Amino acid sequence: MTTDTKTTKELSGTVVGTAMKDTASVLVVRYVKHPKYDKFVKYAKKYLVHDVGNTAKVGDKVTIRECRPISKRKHFMLAEITMKMPVDAE
Repeated sequence: MTTDTKTTKELSGTVVGTAMKDTASVLVVRYVKHPKYDKFVKYAKKYLVHDVGNTAKVGDKVTIRECRPISKRKHFMLAEITMKMPVDAE
């Protein structure tokens, strides 16, 4: 009998929107080395993240984790807030 352990994808990004109920929009930026030119290219993608209670604010650095589909575009949940945005910086 074998036990299969599923690995869940974890990403780090910045919260860019919190206008929806229990949902935050997170921008994930990653650098990928170009195969021919050997230069790093920046790719950015926004994910809709399930955030119960709207704990994250715009500008916070967060870690998100893959989960079951919650809605049509929402299949990540907020794992933790790694760095809070200062209150006076708004």
